[in-house]
Amino acid sequence: MNRYYLIILLLITTANASFSQKKGSKDDPEPDPNISQKDNDYIDRQDLVFLDTITAILRKYPPVARDGSERSHAKLLMDAVAHDQYAAFRKPVRRFFHERVDLVINDLEKSHVTKGAVIWKVYNMGFILRTKSVTIAFDLVSGASSGSKGFEMNQSQMDRLVKQCDILFISHRHEDHAEKDIAERFLELGLPVIAPEQVWKDEKISDRIIHPERNGNKTNRIALKSGKSLDYTVFPGHQLKPVDVNVVLVRTPEGISVAHLGDQINEGDFMEDFEWIDNVAKTNKVDIMIPNCWTNDIVRIARGFNPRVIMPGHELELGHSVHDKVPFWGDNEFQGSGYPELKKSNYPVIVLVWGESYHYYQHEEKK
Repeated sequence: MNRYYLIILLLITTANASFSQKKGSKDDPEPDPNISQKDNDYIDRQDLVFLDTITAILRKYPPVARDGSERSHAKLLMDAVAHDQYAAFRKPVRRFFHERVDLVINDLEKSHVTKGAVIWKVYNMGFILRTKSVTIAFDLVSGASSGSKGFEMNQSQMDRLVKQCDILFISHRHEDHAEKDIAERFLELGLPVIAPEQVWKDEKISDRIIHPERNGNKTNRIALKSGKSLDYTVFPGHQLKPVDVNVVLVRTPEGISVAHLGDQINEGDFMEDFEWIDNVAKTNKVDIMIPNCWTNDIVRIARGFNPRVIMPGHELELGHSVHDKVPFWGDNEFQGSGYPELKKSNYPVIVLVWGESYHYYQHEEKK
């Protein structure tokens, strides 16, 4: 039997699963007060083995469209480790996250992109895209929404990430997408932050943030501190009716276009956004689409944007309850997302784990 199947079988039969959500304090108490210290220590040792195995697999098998069995096994292990409700309070998980963030930082500090674009997944819907001339951050957060001070990035990591970027786009107001401390770091360096008006509305920081018109027929241009400029369009998205989501389509000076969808979702009686989603590709070229993996009818959204590649996010955000931590395997019972169907479609789907990157070249075609 394949050794990865053995690991998964062991995980399923031994891992602790708890199904009530309880946020910890900033003092980070010991994980899971419902079991003994001995049992907590066992779960920690188990997580260490599984996360080290994940690291080894990811190192050997980098991201590709339609992952092979090895990467699929690694992501199944990630699902199982993260679905312990106390995952963010466990030392091996904290260590793993910090190491993955360091991978992104070290890559950014050393990389010089000459062709195409490199896209890093940091955490949740936090992505950073770099071309030859610009570095763009989307929904960059520290992991503070997990409720664990020991899990979130440290000050040095946040500072180093921000210093590598030219601009920050924030999709909407929720804390796993918008973090004031990081936005302030951008602003202090004279770097623009673009967000909907609902983000920190009525707070002083709001006056320093750019709130563009949410109009899918309008192209905006912004000059960057580096001397370069970006063109972008903001489609009037929503996370259901109450939350405005800026669905941005950004065009780099090299002509690469990336659409970041934040937590865009249509559901139930609120389906009006499909009126513009269905028509995006008719007037726009989209190279890379970054949707949240749990959105309703993700295959229809893909048809509307018709991207060259799709790079989903939002898997395993640790601030969510167990059943809302969307797994890599998809779970079609959650929102009827269609995520498993998307992976079987003709669209190349590149699924990244925290800290991983993918190099996109403009000549890539859908197969």
